[in-house]
Parts: sequence; structure tokens; C-alpha cells
Amino acid sequence: MARGSLTGSRIRERRTMQGRKQADLARSVGISPSYLNLIEHNRRRIGGKLITDIAHELGVEPAALTEGAEAALLDGLREVLADTEKTDEALSQLEEFVGRFPVWARLLVETRRRASDLEHSVEVLSDRMAHDPFLSTSLHEVISTVTAIRSTATILAETRDIDPQWRDRFHRNMAEESARLAESAEALVRYLDEASSVEFEASTPQEELDGWLRESGYHVAEMERALPPEPERLVAHQPRLRSAAARSLAVRYLRRYRRDAEHMPLAAFLEAALQTGFDPAALSARFGVDLGAVFRRLAVLPAGKVGGQIGLAICDGSGTLTFRKSVEGFQLPRFSAACPLWPLYKALARPMAPVRRRVEMGGRSLHRYLTYAICQPSQPAGFDGPQVLEAAMLILPEGLSELGASEPLLGIGTSCRICPRAGCAARREPSIMAEAF
Repeated sequence: MARGSLTGSRIRERRTMQGRKQADLARSVGISPSYLNLIEHNRRRIGGKLITDIAHELGVEPAALTEGAEAALLDGLREVLADTEKTDEALSQLEEFVGRFPVWARLLVETRRRASDLEHSVEVLSDRMAHDPFLSTSLHEVISTVTAIRSTATILAETRDIDPQWRDRFHRNMAEESARLAESAEALVRYLDEASSVEFEASTPQEELDGWLRESGYHVAEMERALPPEPERLVAHQPRLRSAAARSLAVRYLRRYRRDAEHMPLAAFLEAALQTGFDPAALSARFGVDLGAVFRRLAVLPAGKVGGQIGLAICDGSGTLTFRKSVEGFQLPRFSAACPLWPLYKALARPMAPVRRRVEMGGRSLHRYLTYAICQPSQPAGFDGPQVLEAAMLILPEGLSELGASEPLLGIGTSCRICPRAGCAARREPSIMAEAF
């Protein structure tokens, strides 16, 4: 059913919301109740002066009745159907469902959005609980302190004849260990309270940098100027960058950002990126830079100017992620190891060999992306020094790239612990999410 054919449903909805009778509305606009009944059941077309009069009586703009505000609802319901075994018949009934039952449609969309948010929270918090180094250290300290207190208490309880000097020493040790246990437990509880939100406080310099970049949208406008400020001055008073180590990482990031901006000026690069369809090879040739630099530049383009977010993951030779910019549906783990099937790691194993793969991220909704990856070696310590590897993977969502239905599709996940894909040959550990999907 076309959107315009739902005008009658919208009229009925507005009338019933206002508690007006059909006969009263019909009389006020000069038509019979039976004719209005046909209109409200979408059996008669309506336009011109009549739609204007009805809109005036209902206190709305005519466009609210003829065009409706269901575009977002329709998109949301399509996402709901994408999570299920949808049928062509269900898709064809979406607009009629929205027109007849807008409240239920909004409820379904909100429920689906809430479920997606909760799933993401479970993924992030599970990742943290399993791999957070601070949490692991804190628990180890608590267990060690409890063990020390228990050992001292056992000695005092089982030894009847103990020298007073030794007894006083044991009592002093128990008091000190108890105080340390209380402090450790308080710090751990405070840390877990902060972790109750997905956007918890950073506990490492890398997390501080990630949080700062996330807040700025990864686009640092100051570095785009003809005469940019010194990176040290720019990061000196950033509240997110609390530690000296985090500020050092930020300065290194901004220096590289500035070099990329000098070789690929924002306006010219944005125009070229849109013209080439975000093709990294074409952009590399046009600006005379390596693919890694193109990846980084694409990832920091303002989302509003390119029509969506562009993701980027960078890792060192050990496979540890050193830069994370997620896109919707493609989350990058903060603590645990990432999926070994990512094209990022295929590129890491083959330095200087570009990799282009169409991938599908597992989950309740199967999101598809076009990824480009490259691993580039460097010699920061000189020609005879150790070779340092850095691999980068550009992530283009389906809406920004020409995926090509004929290209093979690689199924991947975020990390093994929260990946629902069954029968994966590269799985390291069972997934806690497998039964949820």
C-alpha cells in the first residue's frame, strides 16, 4: 500500500486520539458520516479543499495527513524484520500496519532498539569482565589479602601457647591486612559501579586517548588549519587526557594527523573521496601517499559530509589493536583479542599485499561491509634495526560502498567470546552469546 493511500488511517487515528465522533467530524467539514467512514478505511481518495478542511478541524497541517511521519517507523520495522525470517508478504504489509497501528509500530521499533542496546552492553561488559587487566589485578589483590588474613587467623586459633610478642605481631598484621582488604574492596566496588555503564571511565592511557577521540568524532578541526597549534598545547588541558602517558599518545597521534592533512587537504580530499566512491587505491594515486595514510584520512572525515561513519582498526605486529573507530554493527573489542578472521590479520601475515574483502558481521542483525586492509613495515631504529609492522583495516558500511553481490562474503565476528557464529574453524573459546541468536 502506497504511503499516500494511508491518509484515511491517519485521519482516523487523529480523530480517535482527540475523542471526536465520526459523525461530528463529518458534519463539521460538510460530508456524510458514511463517506468519511469510507475515507478513514482508505476506500476513497481525498485531496484538495476537503483534506485542508479536515486538517483544520483536527488541528494539524495537511501534510501530516497526506505524507505522514512514518518514514522512521518504516525503516525501524524493516530492521525488525531483518532480525527474523521475513517474507515478502510481511514487507508489503508494513505501511498498512504503520498506518493502522502507529502506537504498536513505535513500540516494536523501541523494543528492538532497546534489545540491541542491551546486547551491545552485554558484549562490552563481558569483554571487560573477562579481559580487563585492572579488574584482574584487583581481584588477585583481594584474594591474596584474604588468604594472608586467613593464614594469620588460623595460627592464632590453633596455637594455644604463643609468645605474647609474636601474638601482638600477628594481631598487628591482621589489622594492617584488614585495612588493605577494605581499601581494595572499596576501590573494586567503585570501579565496578563506574563499569555499570557501557561508557565507563578509562583505566589505561590508550583508553583515555580512545575516549578523547570518540568525543571529538575523530575529526580534529584544529589540525586542519593552515597554521595549526602545537599538539602539546592542544592536549595540555584536555580533561579526558588525565595521564602524561595518554597526552604523549595524543601528541603522537596529532603529529601523524597533521602530516596526513598536509598531504591530503580536507576540501580536495573530501571531493576526491566522493568522486571515487572511497576507493583507497585511486586516492593513493591521486595524492601520492601510501594506502595506510588514505585509510587514516578517510576515517577522520566528518560523518555528516560523507553520509555515514567510516571505521578503522589499526594493530601492531602482535595483533594488538592500537586504534579503534567502530561503526554501527561492527564493534571493536577493547580488552580481548579480535576475530582472527578479520582481513586485518590476513594483511598482517602478508606485508605490503593489499586485501579487499566483503564481510558480514555475525549477530541478531547481519551487517555487511566492504573492508580494505594493508600491512606496512617500517624501520624506526634505522636500516639495521628491527622491522616494525603496522596493519590497518578500513571499514565501509553497506550504504557507503558498492559491495557487489557477486563477491564472496566472509563471515566474521567481534571476538570469539561474544561471537554467535557456530562451527567457526578459527574459534578459540565457546561463545556466551551463541544461544541468544
